[in-house]
Amino acid sequence: MTTAAPQEFTAAVVEKFGHEVTIKEVDLPKPGPFQALVKVITSGICHTDLHALEGDWPVKPNPPFIPGHEGIGEVVELGPGDHDVAVGDIVGNAWLWTACGTCEFCITGRETYCHQAEYGGYTQNGSFGQYMLVDTRYAARIPDGVDYLEAAPILCAGVTVYKALKVSDTRPGQFMVISGVGGLGHIAVQYAVAMGMRVIAVDVADDKLELARKHGAEFTVNARNEDPGEAIQNYTEGGSHGILVTAVHESAFGQAIDMARRNGTIVFNGLPPGEFPASVFNIVFKGLTIRGSLVGTRQDMAEALDFFARGLIKPTVASCSLDEVNDVFERMRAGKIDGRIAIQY
Repeated sequence: MTTAAPQEFTAAVVEKFGHEVTIKEVDLPKPGPFQALVKVITSGICHTDLHALEGDWPVKPNPPFIPGHEGIGEVVELGPGDHDVAVGDIVGNAWLWTACGTCEFCITGRETYCHQAEYGGYTQNGSFGQYMLVDTRYAARIPDGVDYLEAAPILCAGVTVYKALKVSDTRPGQFMVISGVGGLGHIAVQYAVAMGMRVIAVDVADDKLELARKHGAEFTVNARNEDPGEAIQNYTEGGSHGILVTAVHESAFGQAIDMARRNGTIVFNGLPPGEFPASVFNIVFKGLTIRGSLVGTRQDMAEALDFFARGLIKPTVASCSLDEVNDVFERMRAGKIDGRIAIQY
């Protein structure tokens, strides 16, 4: 039986842009129309949460706010109106917290680009706390019988790379480069393998390349030690059909052009602070398609979770307490995290 929620709860709060969140007691919110109050079980820590903390993206959140958009928990209270979830159901929040539902983007399956979209842990308080609010129309439905700690990264890292692979137009049997084998990249390798692609992983750390091989990459390149463009051109005899850049270092974006096959498609997930170093000549001469991909829709989320529930995706996840979030951010800055870390309550 679900117990009544307290009047306050502990959360990690960004009070001002900087290097640390503040662990403090905050007031428990009341769910409004289409909303549910959720008691959080676990929440993944995403690199986007670090960007939110440091306020280094062109579009910034407004402190104070609670980060987190990979939260999973139990519905404990429903706001006014009809809902297709019930108290006791297990749901998740996501980067796409809500959208208008009626604009041209929403009605054509591109709801992540809605001008009225709200973002979990960014424009709406997220899951770095014992409780969170979700919009029940957009909250992820967590499959029965799954490990919640492992499921948490699917809510952002998983759906993001899954959608990016879909829009890469890369078919089974074709080559797919995953550039950057971090929280997103190690899951991207698994989705690409599950989708029948021939996966190549590029990173600058041998331990992350070993993780990629563990998850099914057939060829790996350490870009610190050799030219990834030349290595991949030689291995594939002409370049990769698809390239997904999850890395955040600017050099990875320029390297993608060199790694691509003629008429290949490059998809960007990573968001570096600088500009894209592009050779327009090579883009035109090779006839490349370059596109950005922003997380995924509710349908993409359902599909990404289905891959996970069927055992085809197994994120590498370690747990931490809410009090350790600042330490996790320091490790993230130093590139010292294998896979994902999730807060466990």
